[in-house]
Amino acid sequence: MRQLRTIFALAVVLLACPGVLRAQQQPETKLEIVPRNLEQGGGLVTDLSTGFTIATNGVLVKYGEAVLTADNATIDPSTGDITADGEVRIQQDEQLWASEHVRYNYKTHQMVAEQFRTGETPVFAAGAGLHGDITNRIYTATNAVLTTDDVARPAFKVKARRIEIIPGKRIRAYGATLYIGNVPSFYFPYFSRSIGEHSNNFNFTPGFRSLFGPFLLGRYTWYYSDELDGVFRADYRLKRGPGVGPDINYHFGKWGEGTLRYYYTHDDDSTADQLGVEIPRDRQRVYFSYEANPATNLYLKGLFRYESDLAVTRDFFEGEYLRNPQPNSFLEANKFWDNFSVDAFAQPRLNRFLETVERLPDVKVTGYRQEIGASPLYYESDSSVGYYRRLFAVDQGTNGPPSGLNYQAGRADTYHQVVLPLTLFGWLNFTPRVGGRGTYYSEASGPGATTDEQTRGVLNTGAEVSFKAYRLWPNIRSTFFDVDGLRHILEPSANYVFVPSPTVAPSQLPQFDYELPSLRLLPNEFPDFNAIDSIDSQNVIRWGLHNKLQTKREGEVVNLVDWNVYADWRLKPRADQTTFSDLYSDVTLRPGSWLTVESLTRYDLNTGEWRMAFDTVTIHPSTIWSWRIGQYYLRDDLSLSPTALGAGNNVYTSAIYYRLNENWGFRMNHYFDAHTGRLQEQSYTVYRDLRSWTAALSFLKRSNPIGPQDFTVAFTFSLKAYPHYPLGTDTGGPYSLLGM
Repeated sequence: MRQLRTIFALAVVLLACPGVLRAQQQPETKLEIVPRNLEQGGGLVTDLSTGFTIATNGVLVKYGEAVLTADNATIDPSTGDITADGEVRIQQDEQLWASEHVRYNYKTHQMVAEQFRTGETPVFAAGAGLHGDITNRIYTATNAVLTTDDVARPAFKVKARRIEIIPGKRIRAYGATLYIGNVPSFYFPYFSRSIGEHSNNFNFTPGFRSLFGPFLLGRYTWYYSDELDGVFRADYRLKRGPGVGPDINYHFGKWGEGTLRYYYTHDDDSTADQLGVEIPRDRQRVYFSYEANPATNLYLKGLFRYESDLAVTRDFFEGEYLRNPQPNSFLEANKFWDNFSVDAFAQPRLNRFLETVERLPDVKVTGYRQEIGASPLYYESDSSVGYYRRLFAVDQGTNGPPSGLNYQAGRADTYHQVVLPLTLFGWLNFTPRVGGRGTYYSEASGPGATTDEQTRGVLNTGAEVSFKAYRLWPNIRSTFFDVDGLRHILEPSANYVFVPSPTVAPSQLPQFDYELPSLRLLPNEFPDFNAIDSIDSQNVIRWGLHNKLQTKREGEVVNLVDWNVYADWRLKPRADQTTFSDLYSDVTLRPGSWLTVESLTRYDLNTGEWRMAFDTVTIHPSTIWSWRIGQYYLRDDLSLSPTALGAGNNVYTSAIYYRLNENWGFRMNHYFDAHTGRLQEQSYTVYRDLRSWTAALSFLKRSNPIGPQDFTVAFTFSLKAYPHYPLGTDTGGPYSLLGM
């Protein structure tokens, strides 16, 4: 027993020693007293025996993080007391104190002042009878004023009988009255406001929408700790009823970060939505995300989204719906090594009204391009195994049978390729390749099953040729176009792909990973082409030409012109193909720092028709105004092909922002449908800058092709220190300002 006690005592001593050593090694905080305005007679008188100092005509005193400046002061280093007069300023941490006469102890942070002003953005205060609590560092004042408006005459303020200030943390007010201008508007027996980095706050958006009637959308943003924060929503729409739900964000470092969102509303007018589809009265959505990096090169991700009906997000969170109208759910784990990675992916279906390919699970091993020994050859691979279920959408209104016949099967696929990157003549890049794929399919089951057990083989080969040429014109300069020298880069390329007919045709295989409709040209070589189940014969050359015209602006290289043109020449087209694909052109022009032109086009070489044109012109000469105009054109594609794009569109857009002066701004957006000749959507917003907070009055009108017209008006305001929405969220659309 004695031996155990001795060992325990020795361990305690050893554990304590580092702390003692650290305490002994900590440098002693020095007191610095620096005279100011020496040319005006400023100076110091110091008692060498005690260090007591009298400073006149300007002095700066620094002790650790505390800095004091004043016209005159007496400093007693033995006690830490400073008595300062005349334009006294004390900077302690992030808090600034101002007064004409202060007694301050720089060691204990105790402070006494008759009149004072203090501020730590975004809250400022002034008052009388300031006293500091030595132990808790709580400062108390009487007859005080609080505001977030950092001007001599704030637009709104809170007057309080007594306030308590905890620097860097919180301000409390007792017997407080809210003043707008000089008019008392509301009385608070008790008021508390966090002044730390994360502060709790309320935001409200009142308004009217024809679909909702009058509404009030409320958000309470709260901060619990560095690990936990969030938002609580409490909304009321007169026609539709109340809606509530929390958003909880968690931050656990390497163990994960993410968000849990829940929203519920009992819809009082759920007989039919804008498209005439019946929806339930009890409507809700659940969103959960998870992302973690618990170990080196190990990543975990999870996303689960449940919606009670197909329109709940569109009706109440339209901005989110426009970003992703078909939410999916998945769980994924990735592990990376130098040359390989393993990915495990599971995707269940949580919303029956959306078509989904369930993966239960899908495990893939990827071999990155790597050198084969000391040879010039490189190897890459992509192999996967999984069990898949293709589930078609169930009609939301009738809850009847799905729109197609479901089926399911297992699949194991492996792909291997060898490439030989060469540089010929010192400038020509030539990369031949050859690869092979083997895929096993189990017999499909389910009401839509039509395929038997199959084993398919696919061979592919080809080569890519490219080179780069450039020319310099260093002496070309233009002030108007903001040009300082020019460089032209030309990159032609040709990529040949040959795939003979697979041993099993795609029509005899269950389709889980298949070609989807796309506005752009899909990859034509493996493994980038990942529609595994629809692989068919190919004999094609992809021609490409990439042009860049560059200059220097403010010391940085900028692309005046970035133009990429490409198309496929099918040497032996299949029955469902033409000899030439569409001609694609992607171009971005920046002829001046104030002008940007972007264009994505698609031209049918066989019929001589434009199939797509997405063009935008943005004029932004200054921060005072900007104008963006665009056309979004898509020709009808009503063919029976599974990659058909469907009904086309032809929309002209305009977005103008103009800042009238420092206090007023204006934005308007228009969407004109040239097919119908209808101004499909128009919105207008007036902004008012009120120094410490901003306000916006927004109006939106829609001419829906089905159902009644929809119009909304809303008023949004928020403190600049605690903005309701991130900067720029209203640029692409007004939905954030309308609570949508």
